[in-house]
Formats: sequence, C-alpha cells, structure tokens
Amino acid sequence: MAHEVELTSLDLRYESLRMKNRAQEGRVLSSISERGIEESLEGVDVDGARVLLNGFKRYRCARKLGIQTVPYTSLGGDEAAGIVALLRLSNTRSLSILEQAGFIDELRNVQNLSVADIAEALSRSKAWVSVRMGLIREMTGTIRRKLFSGAFPVYPYMYTLRQFMRMNAVGQGQIERFVVALSGKDLSVRDVEQLAHGYFRGPPSFREQIEGGNIAVALERIRQVPDDPDGCNPFERGLLKDIEITGKYMQRVMGKSQDPRLKTRVFQAQANLLTAGILSRSAAFFQSVRQLHDRSGQA
Repeated sequence: MAHEVELTSLDLRYESLRMKNRAQEGRVLSSISERGIEESLEGVDVDGARVLLNGFKRYRCARKLGIQTVPYTSLGGDEAAGIVALLRLSNTRSLSILEQAGFIDELRNVQNLSVADIAEALSRSKAWVSVRMGLIREMTGTIRRKLFSGAFPVYPYMYTLRQFMRMNAVGQGQIERFVVALSGKDLSVRDVEQLAHGYFRGPPSFREQIEGGNIAVALERIRQVPDDPDGCNPFERGLLKDIEITGKYMQRVMGKSQDPRLKTRVFQAQANLLTAGILSRSAAFFQSVRQLHDRSGQA
C-alpha cells in the first residue's frame, strides 16, 4: 500500500541506473504541477532507509515544485528482491534495455547473483540476461554516464556505434572520444549517425574536427555531399564503391592481423606471399589515393 513519506527520506543510490530525458521530465513536471503525483514512487526499505528504485523523474519534479511529501510504495526489505520485482514489471513500466542492463549488472556484481539465478528469478533465459550484461561490459564508465544522464542519445549508440564496434574493429577508446565530443550538443539522431559514419570511415581531418568541437563545420561537410548517388556517372559510382570496399577491408585486415589464432605454417606461408604483393604496390597505391583526395578536396 502507498503511504506519504518525506521527500528527504528517500535514498537515491540507484538514480544513476535510470535514464534521464529532459523532454519527458518536462511533461511530468507539467502534469504534477496541475494534478499532483498520481502514481506512487517505489523502493525497498533497507536498514531504516527507503531506497528508491522507480520514480526518479517524479522525485526531481517534486523537488523543483517544492513538494515536501510524496506517495511511496515499498517493494519489500531486500534490495535484490526489489530489483527483481521491478525487472519483472519492466514491460509495463517501460524500463529501457539499458536500464535493465544496469540493474542486472547490479544483481550480478553487487548482489552476487549468478546468471542462472537472475534468469530463474526473472523467468527469462540465460541468453536474455547475458545480452544485457554484455551491453554494460562493452561500455566505458564515461560512455555509461553520458548515456544514462541523457547527454548522448541512446538510439545511435545502440544501432550505429555498436555496429562499428562489431564490424570494423573500432575500439572503446574511439567510441568514447566520439561520444564525449557530441555529448550535450542536442543533435538529432540523423546528425549523430551521419557524423559517426564520417568519424569512423572518413579521413583523420574529419575526426580532428569533431574531437576539436567543430561540429557545425563537420556537419556542413556532410551536407555538401549529395544524397543522390545518381548524380555520378557509372564510372564514378564504380570507383566510389571500390573505395568504400577498400576502406572496409583495410580495417578488417588491421583488426585481424594481430590475432593470436594466426599460427599455422600454411597460413604464414600464404600470408607472406600475399602481403609481399600488397607491399610492393603500396607506395604507388597511396600516391594515387593521396592525389585523388587532394583533387576531390578542391572540387
């Protein structure tokens, strides 16, 4: 049952595991200012503290409006059980996949539950749990803070940046630098995705512009590129495709060439012959690429 509690009595230790969204919070603020808090905040009562798990937007809005007491429902007296209860209701409570991942990481590494225990408690498969644990593992602490604070949009991280990590062997350090450079810029999802393609697939000068904070200049460079590939003649379209494929396979070779699995004598013999052929043409190849780059930059 819900009962009124002092706003100051709530423990916010899990606030960093819930996503912030200024637009949504603005709508909640407007609703509360007109009708009050209609849905109770939820948490667990541990060692005399009310540890909040759900309702952080309502909490922040209540604080802004000077509301002293809020409706509160206890999910029990155990943190792990309370988190499990919240996760089991996540489909109806709109808990995002990253929020699910954050709470599962808490259950695994702080509450010391095994993957099997978490899966059983949530009536989910171990694969479902492992996928969410993997989401948290692949983030640096900085990326995690930027995403959960709302400084960087989640959609392009999930569906664009993570693809670069998988397909193009882009390291966490590069992803972090990109996220930091664009955080807090209020860019659209489309702008972020276009900048990501330029940053990870374009020339070093483009990356330098983004990391240097020249976002407007980088976007202008992108907008100067026609969206319609049919503006090129057939020969030009063919060369653009060749250049794109070359860049893709350069990244793949660089990512794989240091792998410790490359150890058989058959592989070493064939690789030596093939790389010798590439190296013999490398100077002429890079001279041609450099000349094309210089000419196209003057167009």
